[in-house]
Amino acid sequence: MVEKTDNLPSDVSNRAPRVLFYSHDTFGLGHLRRSRALASAITAADPEISAIILTGSPVAGRFTFPERVDHIRLPGVTKTPDGSYVSETLGLDIDETTALRAGLIKSATEHFDPDIVVVDKEPTGFRGELLPALDWLREQGRAKLILGLRDVLDSPEVLAAEWDRKGAKEAAETYYDEIWVYGLQSIYDPTAGLDLSVQTQARMHYTGYLHREAFEESQAPDTDAEPYILITPGGGGDGASMVNLVLSAYEKDVDLGPPAVLVYGPFLSGAQRAEFEERVERLNGRVHAVGFDSRIENLIVGAQGVVSMGGYNTFCEVLSFDKPAVIVPRTKPRKEQYIRASRAEELGLVRILDEHRDGLTTDAMIAAIRNLPNQKPPSEAFFEGLLGGLDYVSDRVQTLLGRKTGS
Repeated sequence: MVEKTDNLPSDVSNRAPRVLFYSHDTFGLGHLRRSRALASAITAADPEISAIILTGSPVAGRFTFPERVDHIRLPGVTKTPDGSYVSETLGLDIDETTALRAGLIKSATEHFDPDIVVVDKEPTGFRGELLPALDWLREQGRAKLILGLRDVLDSPEVLAAEWDRKGAKEAAETYYDEIWVYGLQSIYDPTAGLDLSVQTQARMHYTGYLHREAFEESQAPDTDAEPYILITPGGGGDGASMVNLVLSAYEKDVDLGPPAVLVYGPFLSGAQRAEFEERVERLNGRVHAVGFDSRIENLIVGAQGVVSMGGYNTFCEVLSFDKPAVIVPRTKPRKEQYIRASRAEELGLVRILDEHRDGLTTDAMIAAIRNLPNQKPPSEAFFEGLLGGLDYVSDRVQTLLGRKTGS
């Protein structure tokens, strides 16, 4: 790891601090939403800090960003059914697209010249696209480089093979000054199986989960049915089976309640959504469907309970707004959601609809929805530091900027 100089050049020593976030976002919303939450908290805690998020999310422009936070949209890529990647809209092959993204990332990094860089999940970026910028940052020797990891990445054996293939372990140990884990080690260690060096382990910080807040503007659903439960598959690209199961439950049991508000997510295919819309219409108001809502926090606040997949951001929202939740985790292509949900159920934070234990059947979903209003909220099992992530990160940024003393 490169030594950082304490003597900043005269042209940057007195300027307002700058934080750069990298969020590779080839699929879903998780990385962008996490980076936005962190940038919002850091800039709110210090009115002088400015932040930019580099993201590949195709829906980045549909999100609002607070003052002093902006984003740069990288050319999008998408994953094909066989697991390979292609350019989302450009007529370029994946190598050309990656090279274009890498050049844009490096150029933005040079011009923004950040004091702190926070990289989400991928130490080398998508297909190594972050390496030119990391090399430039290391040559400058000024910015603090942070690798941010969600609480669960994948099963240890799968993650170890993936990181070995990508050169991610070497990059994590070579480039980064600190590793922030947005969770608690007592719940799960996302680096289990990676055999990180003692020096790297000493640079790890478990921050706690990232607390979320509702927006001031009212975003109540357009429905007369109250109370309601919220059905959310996150981004929606891989949530069709969960939505189908919920709709099947309401179709089979004509007395099933409470009514549901279904948020499709922006990545649900048009054909699949059209089919669901027809089924929702036939349920005569017992399920009310809405499209993508970038401020889903307010819908969660008004809900009596939540049925969702097990993504990191939704899990943080369930904890933050203290909502009873039934988690229907995916197990492919990663076991991340299943691991998180299973551990959370062990701790009494949520209930999981386990395909191995309960079966992903219509009757199992009916029972889960019926029980949801009587299920204990997460606060019954809360413990110290569980939702302290944003405060921890904001405090850590102040320390790294030399604005306060600390370890």
